[in-house]
Amino acid sequence: MKKNILILMLFAFLCTSSSAITDSSTLAKKKMDLAQYGNTLNLGLGIGGYYGYYGYIGRTLPVFHINYEFDVAKNFTLAPFVTFYTYSNRYKWGNKNYPDRYYNYRETVIPIGVKGSYYLDDLLKASSKWDFYLAGSIGVAIVSRRWDDGYYGDRDVYKGARSLYLDLHLGTEYHINNKLGLFLDLSTGVSTIGLAIH
Repeated sequence: MKKNILILMLFAFLCTSSSAITDSSTLAKKKMDLAQYGNTLNLGLGIGGYYGYYGYIGRTLPVFHINYEFDVAKNFTLAPFVTFYTYSNRYKWGNKNYPDRYYNYRETVIPIGVKGSYYLDDLLKASSKWDFYLAGSIGVAIVSRRWDDGYYGDRDVYKGARSLYLDLHLGTEYHINNKLGLFLDLSTGVSTIGLAIH
């Protein structure tokens, strides 16, 4: 119950801060020359399963990511995000009362939080076609594990994702035009490639 309340509070904070960020961003743009990194919808796809935040799964699987960036200061954006992955596996278990057999389980993980990005374009004197950034993400992960009926063994036999989500990023975006870009986000969790819609 406490976990659900924490998740709802974080979601409410993200929604409230999003509108506040938009208002402060508009004021900031009027006061100074601010590079246009925000007001961008990022849709990404990654391959997870072996390393990083999600832990060792033993095979690759798709990870979907979406965020929306807002300008908050010169060269700095915040982006509320949602990420999603799910997978199933089999585990052999038995004891003196239950004969050995394979049981299926499914794990679904949905991290939600906020990503802060600092753009290095001015420092690197990058062309207007390219953006480069360093970023960090923080949030919580909704983790659900379901086992077949009749399984009475250790339900935490596989150590999967943690409730606290922390990630570091190094990324770049290539602008196809002023409305569309392609990005690559390398991270300590799952690296993603995707589409940026400005």
